[in-house]
Amino acid sequence: MGNNGNKFNEIENRNELNEKKPDEYQIKDKDFDKKQIQGNNQGNNQGFNFDKKNENLYNNHKGNDKASDTEKNYKGYGSGRKCSDSLNNHKVNSNKASGHKNGSEHVNSSQRPIPARGSGRGQGPGGIGRPVEKPKDFKGTMGKLLRYLKPYNFALLIVMIFAAGSAVFSIVGPKIMGNATTKIFDGLVAKISGVEGASIDFEYIGRVIFILIGLYVTSAVFSYIQSFIVSGVSQKVSYNFRKQISVKINRLPLKYFDKMTYGEVLSRITNDVDTVSHTLSQSLAQIITSVTTLIGVLIMMISISWQMTLAVLIVFPISMTLTLTIIKKSQVYFREHQKSLGKVNGHVEEIYGGHNIMKAFNGEEKAINEFVEINNELYNSAWKSQFISSMMMPIMSFIGNISYVVVCILGGYLAIKRAIEVGEILSFIQYIRIFNQPVVQVAQISNVLQSTIAAAERVFEFLEEKELTEETDNAVVIKDIAGAVDFEHVRFGYDEDKIIINDFTASVKPGQKVAIVGPTGAGKTTIVKLLMRFYELNGGHILIDGIDIKEMRRDTLRNIFGMVLQDTWLFKGSIMENIRYGRLDATDEEVIEAAKAAHADHFIRTLPNSYDMEINEEANNISAGQKQLLTIARAILKEPKILILDEATSSVDTRTEILIQKAMEKLMEGRTSFIIAHRLSTIRNADLILVMNNGDIVETGKHQELLDKNGFYANLYYSQFENVPDKS
Repeated sequence: MGNNGNKFNEIENRNELNEKKPDEYQIKDKDFDKKQIQGNNQGNNQGFNFDKKNENLYNNHKGNDKASDTEKNYKGYGSGRKCSDSLNNHKVNSNKASGHKNGSEHVNSSQRPIPARGSGRGQGPGGIGRPVEKPKDFKGTMGKLLRYLKPYNFALLIVMIFAAGSAVFSIVGPKIMGNATTKIFDGLVAKISGVEGASIDFEYIGRVIFILIGLYVTSAVFSYIQSFIVSGVSQKVSYNFRKQISVKINRLPLKYFDKMTYGEVLSRITNDVDTVSHTLSQSLAQIITSVTTLIGVLIMMISISWQMTLAVLIVFPISMTLTLTIIKKSQVYFREHQKSLGKVNGHVEEIYGGHNIMKAFNGEEKAINEFVEINNELYNSAWKSQFISSMMMPIMSFIGNISYVVVCILGGYLAIKRAIEVGEILSFIQYIRIFNQPVVQVAQISNVLQSTIAAAERVFEFLEEKELTEETDNAVVIKDIAGAVDFEHVRFGYDEDKIIINDFTASVKPGQKVAIVGPTGAGKTTIVKLLMRFYELNGGHILIDGIDIKEMRRDTLRNIFGMVLQDTWLFKGSIMENIRYGRLDATDEEVIEAAKAAHADHFIRTLPNSYDMEINEEANNISAGQKQLLTIARAILKEPKILILDEATSSVDTRTEILIQKAMEKLMEGRTSFIIAHRLSTIRNADLILVMNNGDIVETGKHQELLDKNGFYANLYYSQFENVPDKS
């Protein structure tokens, strides 16, 4: 778990000061919390900032136990594909809901399913053959989306008018050209027949050319205007979606993130929102244009010759039947292809992630054989899907050519009978070409619409998630914190039907150094999370200086605490900025003094650019021990009233640990301190030790007192050493 207690504090506090909630998902505050995210790694998509700090905050808040990621990857635990490329190198430990259910505090995130990363548009012509994700409630979600688009109704109406106008002007063109062709043909026939004074009316042809130029220019202008408007609408919708999701993230309880992977949350911010935006910007106008073109062309064809139109419509169902058959058949292989592609990605990721382990166990041959097998599956499914989908265009062209032959024969017959002009035959052939295009587009859009509504459904589900409980209207503010903490019959479970803290009662005096010990899953870290009100209690009370924490605002409560956790959390930025995060108004001199107190100043000055050295996105350009020292300096800088240490010296060497222990002793002077201890040798001097097992306190006392009792604590303590005293 990263040092993100302050982060939760700051973000949730600012969010909770915003008393207005979105009205029917429409954000009215145009100056949305611009200070929400600070740091240098800002991703700006139409005004929305979502950087690594905010990203990692929800990844890192859940667990503490480190594990070898490379070894887990090689064993198959890390085969899930990351949803976001930018997060591929983040190793995140999480308290998954399953861990909570069985009482375990620490479950590594690699055991949680991570959504496979999409491979972009589907294969085949226009992506028609790709498997389509269908929404659970198409009508309901469509209704929500239409209500969401209500503020843009006028703009969308303009788009519809201009899109339809553009299509109409394009449709009229072939008819006018047909008239010009008839005029030329009649003139040529008359001249060949020797009709006196016969000639081609070039003045008429000239007027037709100017009319056609005017029509096509007008069509292009209409198309440009509708594209401009719909692009603005789609990006505004995207902007508002992301802004609301960012607001929602800070309003959600941590319980939500226990059951959701970070990939699932990020997918809503990126993939799902982009899908909706793309459909609005591309498919909306295309739907209008295609439908208008389809109806308009059909009308023009009937006006020319109902007989030829009937002949085309008889051939058309054959084309559609074959097309749908190909799509249905190819979808089977496209699904296999996507599945095989995911296996290849997962295998490659495992091998690269656990390359050292693979080498150490001579697993090269096994890895190669597995890859060959998976690669063969990918090859077979890929060529089958591509081959079947590639049959679509030749078949459609073949049937289209049959239509042309039928039209030419029938048109020639009608022309001989003087029932139709030659120019009208040419116009009709052009309309056949135009007619096929919107039919294919409508088929594509029907698939896209299914995926879009499914994406919108996930976004709305997220926006409708249950939020944090409302703050009390008469919040209590404690000006001078003494540091007394009382737990009164605390009862809690991450799932209401599975309680893991049964009846926790303890009283901590101001300034006491309290150690919380117990086996993994005993509930140690959970107690600290409840103390900071990351979760609401199922029963009982937690009091600070006699005041129930429910009567305090979350921001006021969390300002009391400083945290140094086992799993460090640093953001992209300078070392100075990372330490200053403990107290944003601290001067450079105060930051340096805090670093000296944490024994970090020496190693910082040996780094390139010293305090101005940039920590990269993964924070892997400094060692684990150095990161731990920086988080300790950050806590020292904050000067909290109550201190929380979760095995804060776990990543440093013995010599540095001794120095840090001295710094911590000084920091804890006069402050109530909670120490979550895994190595019991580090809490011998604690004023009070709370021994937990299965969510309950089983023993309390000082170190020597508990050893003399020869009970649960003594067993834990001696189990860490080889020479365990004979207790018989």
